[in-house]
Amino acid sequence: MLLMLNIVVWLFFPPYIIPGVLSAISIVIYGFVFNFFRCPRRHYKGVHKDMVISSVDGKVVCVERVKEPEYIKGEAIQVSVFMSPLNVHANWYPVDGTVDYVKHHRGRFLSAYLPKASTQNERSTIGIICDNGQKITVRQVAGAMARRIVTYARRGHQATIDKHLGFIKFGSRVDIYLPLDAEVLLEPGMITRGGLTPLAKLKPAK
Repeated sequence: MLLMLNIVVWLFFPPYIIPGVLSAISIVIYGFVFNFFRCPRRHYKGVHKDMVISSVDGKVVCVERVKEPEYIKGEAIQVSVFMSPLNVHANWYPVDGTVDYVKHHRGRFLSAYLPKASTQNERSTIGIICDNGQKITVRQVAGAMARRIVTYARRGHQATIDKHLGFIKFGSRVDIYLPLDAEVLLEPGMITRGGLTPLAKLKPAK
């Protein structure tokens, strides 16, 4: 579409001001879209056992003890990472394990930075049984700009840290709910890279 528009303008408008300005704007738009829809392959080179790795690129906005009634069905540690429109929006599995639960919820499109976005916004919930027996919840949350959540995970799928879990279009966030005895390695304000940044360390299930 941008290409066709530029061809028409260069053919029928006087050179070079209007066509030049349109071409410059088109390059910026194309660069933004290309950057946003990148889906890079990444490989965590550390030890996988008992590790939780960030699912997304972004900024940690929340680390707190909450109730997670959907999958863990009890108290958990919530770690939330906010993605700006400039971040890669591909989502990785945070642990090695087996997908045990997947459900999509319709909702609002509040700013993903707000705490209530976790329960009121459009979202998908993925429950994973880790290889060490612990259960965690991953929640993809749409934001004010995000209008579509793509979830590749299906119940019974094998989850591995190096594989993509899904994709969220435009500004959004991912919440990860951990067991209370997990050792969280990040604090609010820290920057993460999906598939690469250690987020927490789990203890084996009792």
